[in-house]
Amino acid sequence: MQSWSDTALPTVPGAGPPLRLYDTADRQVRPLAPAATATMYVCGITPYDATHLGHAATYLTFDIVNRVLRDNGHDVHYVQNITDVDDPLFERAQRDGLDWRELGSREIELFRTDMAALRVLPPRDYVGAIESIDEVVEFVQKLLANGAAYTVDDPDYPDIYFRADATEQFGYESGYDHETMLRLFAERGGDPDRPGKRDPLDALLWRAARPGEPSWPAPFGPGRPGWHIECSAIALNRLGPQLDIQGGGSDLIYPHHEYSAAHAESVVAGRRFARHYVHVGMIGLDGEKMSKSRGNLVLVSALRAAGVDPSAIRLGLFAGHYRQDRMWTEEILEQALHRLARWRRAAALDSGPSAESTIARLRQHLADDLDTPKALAAVDNWAHEATEYGGSDRDAPAALAAAVDALLGVVL
Repeated sequence: MQSWSDTALPTVPGAGPPLRLYDTADRQVRPLAPAATATMYVCGITPYDATHLGHAATYLTFDIVNRVLRDNGHDVHYVQNITDVDDPLFERAQRDGLDWRELGSREIELFRTDMAALRVLPPRDYVGAIESIDEVVEFVQKLLANGAAYTVDDPDYPDIYFRADATEQFGYESGYDHETMLRLFAERGGDPDRPGKRDPLDALLWRAARPGEPSWPAPFGPGRPGWHIECSAIALNRLGPQLDIQGGGSDLIYPHHEYSAAHAESVVAGRRFARHYVHVGMIGLDGEKMSKSRGNLVLVSALRAAGVDPSAIRLGLFAGHYRQDRMWTEEILEQALHRLARWRRAAALDSGPSAESTIARLRQHLADDLDTPKALAAVDNWAHEATEYGGSDRDAPAALAAAVDALLGVVL
């Protein structure tokens, strides 16, 4: 599937310290330590609604990861999927009287447009679930062959399930206890009460064909993929047996990332699917959780249509730390707009104070588990000094603007 247009990155002299990120599995901040090419897989959207600020917060976080790694001299092989065949898509299409393919195509195009406007660096591989069906079928065959999967005894709908006990380390990524797993499994798309399952936590790999649902042929019977298996197949086939980063929102810690890791680890030797599991906090609106059911989503496209500069959206979301659940308010947007205006006034000056130490602090804070609040404060201090007291370094405004562009994706 086609991604969106790329963004040229300015070259910033020097390099920052190695990137350290919080790993959900180990519950601590650790050095990333990738090879020359860093590998990153970030779970994409299910395209049944427009891009909201929760989506934006996730993809902007991993955009910063991408930019910091490139600034450190790494190539980055970034892969993202699109779950373009799933129940929420079918349900929304039926509600709106649309063909599910038409709805999916429309929302994917809007997502691409939003990502390009936000200047998110595009993934090298942007892969839909539909185009990866053959990969999933091959993967399910391997899991059936090695005993990690089984077919339920149901003559009408012989679905295929993954055994939650197929790997000894199942549960290490989330660290949740059994009771929490059962609760979240039921809340987040699982089917613990499905008759014929050997364990309530066994996860769907292949949904046998049902009337009125799309299906694809397979040696074990026509059907369509479960949710978690598509990410395992897409990632393994493009990034190899172990990734540097598997990322997404904190609501994907369990079950999605726990199971996609377990699927992969069932067919690949080695303890961990990813060296780092990185998760982004949820975004709320005015003190309430932002959700489709509440009808309080703030859409990126709506903000853009209202004339909000995408750089201000970036700054508003970067004002809080990526791992924190945080709110979006009109006040945050106003602060971001004022901050952007101050930075642009300073960057437009003919000269200013030296930017070298500011750029060094910007790099240092971003390398420290993406501490964007401190990174923004460093630029604030330079902009204040430049506009209030001036400076004699004629190269400083352009140097600072280039660093802010390359590292934060903000245009001055």
